[in-house]
Amino acid sequence: MRKLLAGLVLAAPFAIGFLAPGAAVEPAPGEPVFRFSDPEITESSGLVARDGLVVTVNDSGDGNRIFTVDPATGDTVGTTRWPGEARDIEALAPAGDGEVWVGDIGDNLGARDHVEVARVPFGRGEREVDVPTYELVYPDGPHDAETLLADPATGRLYVVAKEFIGRLYAAPERLDPDGPNELTAVDQVLGIATDGSFHPDGRHLVLRNYGQAAVYTWPGLERVAQVDLPSQPQGEGLAISETGEVLLSSEGEGAEVLRVELPFEAPSASPSASPSASPSDPSPAPAADGERSEVRADDERSLWPWALGGVAGIVIVGVLLRSLRPRGRAGD
Repeated sequence: MRKLLAGLVLAAPFAIGFLAPGAAVEPAPGEPVFRFSDPEITESSGLVARDGLVVTVNDSGDGNRIFTVDPATGDTVGTTRWPGEARDIEALAPAGDGEVWVGDIGDNLGARDHVEVARVPFGRGEREVDVPTYELVYPDGPHDAETLLADPATGRLYVVAKEFIGRLYAAPERLDPDGPNELTAVDQVLGIATDGSFHPDGRHLVLRNYGQAAVYTWPGLERVAQVDLPSQPQGEGLAISETGEVLLSSEGEGAEVLRVELPFEAPSASPSASPSASPSDPSPAPAADGERSEVRADDERSLWPWALGGVAGIVIVGVLLRSLRPRGRAGD
């Protein structure tokens, strides 16, 4: 009984945070597109949709490899492998012309002194390649992360820490292969993010967790929508194609990939730079994090359910401890 009560106490703050009004606006129905037919794809964690193909990668425990899948059939049509020892690959992001960024950025124990990204070619056929790898370090200690983003206008990379209050970090405009490359904290975003992507308009980005997706403007990071996602066994992947099609993947062998409609505001202007730029090439960058360092009003509103949950948890802990305190016998 004590274990049950303790579990309820620990869950209370998070239940209140998720169920409080404003946690999500509306559900986003999912339309099945295909299933992964390859038995080697067991834990689809990252997802990219480019050139009429879908690229995915297994979660931690796999080696340095990515899978290229034909969405018309769900069959794997290409695999790319590269040297090195993978520690916890969790994410993918578009890297321009037939390439993706692979994020070895998972850190469940918060013990890594750096994480890594690699720029890897994808496409039909089997290939083994040597690719550049870049070390990234956080300015404030290790973080677990499963989301890697690439700005389509500048190519600059961003990492989202997978925490109850998520935080977006920016990589340097140009990555140094000799590293380390220090990340810069930008702003607070959706908590427990498992993947995300920029919209091809360059004016929005989307983050997802296991049950919700949030749409933000860019570079202002104003949250314009937050919706419930369709149920998945363990929904972790999200990709947005060049045409704006949003796809979701899940862990599990033979997992289904879904198409969803998300509410994007019309962009006020087109991106200012070519989407083919990359962090390793000279390119303009969005405003520095100092220009967005203050927590916005909508972020403050998004945090109040967690604050309420924390207060409720403290109260419940106090009541629980009092109820479990041994009672003295009469006359003692």
